[in-house]
Amino acid sequence: MLIQNGKVLLFEEGGFVSKDIRVENGVIQEIAAGLQPQAGEDCYDAAGRYVTPGLIDAHSHICISEEGMGDIGDDCCDYSNALTPELEVLDGLYPFDRAVETSVRAGVTCACVCPGSDGVVGGVSSVIRLAGSVADEMLVRRYAAMKCSLGENPKTAKHGFASRMGVAWQFRKCMEDALDYRHNKEEAQASGSYFRKDRGMEHMLLTLEKKMPIHVHAHRSDDICTAVRLAQEYDLDMVLVHGTDAVPVADYLAKFHYPVIVGPGMTPRSKHETWDKTFETAGVLHRAGVKVCVTADHDVTPLYFLSTYAGLAVKYGLDELEGLKAVTHNPAQILGVDDRKGQLKAGLDADIVVWSAHPFACEAKPDQVFLEGVQKL
Repeated sequence: MLIQNGKVLLFEEGGFVSKDIRVENGVIQEIAAGLQPQAGEDCYDAAGRYVTPGLIDAHSHICISEEGMGDIGDDCCDYSNALTPELEVLDGLYPFDRAVETSVRAGVTCACVCPGSDGVVGGVSSVIRLAGSVADEMLVRRYAAMKCSLGENPKTAKHGFASRMGVAWQFRKCMEDALDYRHNKEEAQASGSYFRKDRGMEHMLLTLEKKMPIHVHAHRSDDICTAVRLAQEYDLDMVLVHGTDAVPVADYLAKFHYPVIVGPGMTPRSKHETWDKTFETAGVLHRAGVKVCVTADHDVTPLYFLSTYAGLAVKYGLDELEGLKAVTHNPAQILGVDDRKGQLKAGLDADIVVWSAHPFACEAKPDQVFLEGVQKL
């Protein structure tokens, strides 16, 4: 397939440039100006249109908090314990969530699906492509992140503690348990004795070995700083989720190079933690030197308006190219899938959106979406 005459988003060239894209077997083969159709090749004329990678949300509950299904379709949080690292979203994914098709039609092709935020350590998050009828076949990266939470949500979830001190200790307890588990495992392996594996601790070893980051829900600035403290104590790779009150500590955050997934923006200031919510946050963090993504946090706000949320961040001060990166390349990097997703580049998956206008224009909508080369509209 050849997509011709479009204004193609190429980050290495600073924005939209006139190019053609050749796709074979679901993968981008070539991007250049003036490509000519090969014998029997399908052509798509994108003249006058903007062409971007498929959008990616780095923090979502799609397929695990099913749209319109109420409690029966909500598998985000498991209240059996404050610490449930043994859980995986893969075991709760419902591919037929009605939000999937709507999101793809809006240009979103990939998302990191996460447990909810009521547990201190909630379980394993996975990156999925928004296509398929079997959860295992939707996986792009199974062990993408360990979801953790600080602040109001775990504090009020009736896990047997009622303070931020208690929440932080629960996290430390999980990490100390993992360190103890690693020691016992190594001793057993050295002596050749039997060792019973623990699924949750095996997951936590992935965080200690930096094979899987922690994604930490934190709105308020003090919780953000606690997350930094904890990540530093245990030398963990970390991504901050929400960062609603991050503006006062933006320069402090920039010292540690932890990315922030900002949002959701289009909700009321419904609790104390979100009193200082503003669309300026992403721009402030970027200018301080923090890598940012923009999230819908579906189903808190609908995933199918992800381009709108990124556009609002641009309206309130985020650089336009960074706004485009915040829902494409940056999420792919943060989630460890940038070898497949997040850019229009030879060798990457052909997740391609052809827009009727600039993606941040209020009238823009996808004229066509290709997900790994498959036409979706």
